[in-house]
Amino acid sequence: MTTEVTGIIVTYGITLLLAVPIGRYIAKVFAGEKVWTDFLKPLERLIFRLSGINPTEEMNWKEQMKAMLTISSLWLVYAFFALLLQDKLPLNPDHNPGQTPDLAFNTAISFLVNCNVQDYSGETGVTYFTQLFVLMFLHFMSAASAIAAMMVVYKGLKEKSVTTLGNFWDYFVKSITRFLLPGVILIAIILAFNGTPASYKGKDTIITMQGDTTQVSRGPAAAMIAIKHLGTNGGGWFGANSAHPFECPNYLTYMVEMIAQVVIPIALIFALGFYLRKKKFAYVIFGVMTIGMFMFLIPTLQAEIKGNPAIAHMGISPTNTAMEGKEVRFGIPATAYWSTVTTIISTGSANGAHDSYMPMTTATQLMAMMVNCFYGGCGAGFLNYYIFIIIAVFISGLMVGRTPEFMGHKVEAKEMKIASIAALLHPFLILSFTALSSYVLVHHPDTHWAFQPKNWLGNPGYHGFSEMLYQYTSCAANNGSAMSGLTANNVFWNVTTGFVLLFSRFIPIIGPVAIAGIMAQKKYIPESAGTLKTDTGTFGLMTFAVIIIIAALAFFPALALGPFAEYFSMK
Repeated sequence: MTTEVTGIIVTYGITLLLAVPIGRYIAKVFAGEKVWTDFLKPLERLIFRLSGINPTEEMNWKEQMKAMLTISSLWLVYAFFALLLQDKLPLNPDHNPGQTPDLAFNTAISFLVNCNVQDYSGETGVTYFTQLFVLMFLHFMSAASAIAAMMVVYKGLKEKSVTTLGNFWDYFVKSITRFLLPGVILIAIILAFNGTPASYKGKDTIITMQGDTTQVSRGPAAAMIAIKHLGTNGGGWFGANSAHPFECPNYLTYMVEMIAQVVIPIALIFALGFYLRKKKFAYVIFGVMTIGMFMFLIPTLQAEIKGNPAIAHMGISPTNTAMEGKEVRFGIPATAYWSTVTTIISTGSANGAHDSYMPMTTATQLMAMMVNCFYGGCGAGFLNYYIFIIIAVFISGLMVGRTPEFMGHKVEAKEMKIASIAALLHPFLILSFTALSSYVLVHHPDTHWAFQPKNWLGNPGYHGFSEMLYQYTSCAANNGSAMSGLTANNVFWNVTTGFVLLFSRFIPIIGPVAIAGIMAQKKYIPESAGTLKTDTGTFGLMTFAVIIIIAALAFFPALALGPFAEYFSMK
């Protein structure tokens, strides 16, 4: 067990060692400084020329968001019809059928918004064509869109008084060409050389060790698995996700995939410090996020290593009781670390069965997604955290009787209203839709509607409630992980989670960008003796307290009905 814990410590340590230089590199790319990937400029110019885009044309925050929403709408329509008609498209050697309208609706939105919840089984629910040219394509696009939006906010924080904040398309294309695409190529090569399929052949027939004949799905999976982690997407090629030996063949690929899904979110925080030339401010943010991460990781490790006390009372050893749902090749700590990071980062990939984890682990996973700003997904993590910074600055300013200021600009009622809406939207979507599903399940269990509520849950009681709460929380946090005890591939869940996915993706992006754009237009106020210091441990603690208090007030009653009640019932 000590060796297994050492493995995750080393993995996290390597992630930090890589995040600092990558963060410096990202800052240089977006600052227009000379970097080693400048040889890609001709490719970028070709893309802009073919698209009819002038990347030097400045855009205000409204034009930035208009660009993001316009292109996202086009991708949504394209993805929906491609999934609906995939059985009529090429690259379908396994003859998989087209998706139903409600499933295509859910899948298209899910991958568009970087959530990647999969209400289908990966290798049987989609074809090679839609895996590559729809889902993997959206892996790149969704991650780059959030990073571009984040750069609009960074630009607003950097400038003293401006009406324009760069060019969305320039940020968007460079996010792909300068670090997502090179990183994916490197990771995909490592995966392919360690056993991940990278061919276009159909299923292979093999004979198992028991002598049974079975078919094993294959396909060009390496590249998609690489971007699913580097872009903090999570949608896997296979239904078992990274628990499948083709998606994660050995411990080396385990470490590579874990580093890949964590390194960009952390690097983007360091990039903020380099870009603004305020390293101390970035270190404070990183410190708060890291404390939050360990606040969830340590209880998860303790709960999973200890195992299930109900099974232990049957005379089975604690080691064996703890192995349910775990990745047996890498050990309990490796699975616990993955489950914590994948919910904090909002990747949503899995190398274990989330439905088999202990109640306390379910609680920490839910809280990680409910907070949704400790590291977070590519770009979106800082955007969520920025909302809490604005709230913390406003409250701190009121406490000392001074007009709140942040980065030389006043934080006034308009910005606070936007921040409040963005902060409260997250719990509103999760709790209201969980209440709706609970009502339908309890009051209409035997109806013959298309969604058949009596067939939703494989588990009754507290655990069943946790499964429904988890599904909406995962969708609202753009996470995509799920508890398998909930049957979600039906009209009710596909449609309701589809709307949660849309609202919880774009409004929390538009809100921070709007705040940054509005504040950037205001008169710059030079720092003085009365200016609130935001690069101190005290302010970091204030921000942390705001995050925890808002999360506690919003979500603890629901957690008490689910994982907490299950935890105490096991005692």
